[in-house]
Amino acid sequence: MRATRHRLAPLTLTLAGALALGACGGGGGGDAETSAGSTEAGGTGATGGGETITIGIKFDQPGLGLQEGANYTGFDVAVATHVAEQLGYAAEDIEWVETPSPQRETMLQNGQVDMIFATYSITDARKETVAFAGPYFVAGQDLLVAADDTEITGPDTLDGKVLCSVEGSTSAERIREEYSEGVELFPTVGYSECVELLAAGSVDAVTTDDIILAGYASQPAYEGQFKVVGSPFSEEFYGVGLPQDNTVCEDVNTAITEMIEDGTWERLIAENVGENYTPNPDLNPPDVEPCA
Repeated sequence: MRATRHRLAPLTLTLAGALALGACGGGGGGDAETSAGSTEAGGTGATGGGETITIGIKFDQPGLGLQEGANYTGFDVAVATHVAEQLGYAAEDIEWVETPSPQRETMLQNGQVDMIFATYSITDARKETVAFAGPYFVAGQDLLVAADDTEITGPDTLDGKVLCSVEGSTSAERIREEYSEGVELFPTVGYSECVELLAAGSVDAVTTDDIILAGYASQPAYEGQFKVVGSPFSEEFYGVGLPQDNTVCEDVNTAITEMIEDGTWERLIAENVGENYTPNPDLNPPDVEPCA
């Protein structure tokens, strides 16, 4: 059953007065383009409407969570918008907040966000401080290469190749330690720089989660230039981060389950990371786990 805003009051109290309890109604879709995971900035806080819900996303990951001016696009944004609507919030009631990876637990604990959709892998260590709904996607570490590359087919085919990843990431080191000892690592500040180097032919491959790579490959500026190898070699269960004292985890799980069953999940994948990208079929769509 669709949750009401009054039912969400215990969650929104974490925002220290930013949200008003008991509001009913909530407006229509307005100008939001939720089918492709795009919505306008501002929400009701800017228009003087009722309460809002604050959702943390990435701002710099094409296909997942990307801010471009007043617009927010990507699979994480689309799933978050769909779930929020099932909880009783219209798209314009969402306030998007950037949640860098190292700050996610702190932002949930401090009440800076109500929930997080930001390639947030469910782990036992994180469960000690935050709660998770989901998963809504299972990613796997993979490789992005030139579209015409026939030599790199997996992590064990990188000897003598130059591999780019973000400095401090364990992704590239995992490949050198477990698969291709002879790979040359090229660290950068961000994945955008890695992709630019790949386009210029300065590196042979980029590595991180497959859906992140697919997002870069699907950008219009790189159309037809890249491909995801399609040989994932890890499992990353993306969940919805919630405060431990939340009261909506089961409702979020219900919304995710329904979007998987009615075909919405597959449509949002195609719209945001490209029709040529196929998530690991053995793990996707995922089985939603009980809240814990």
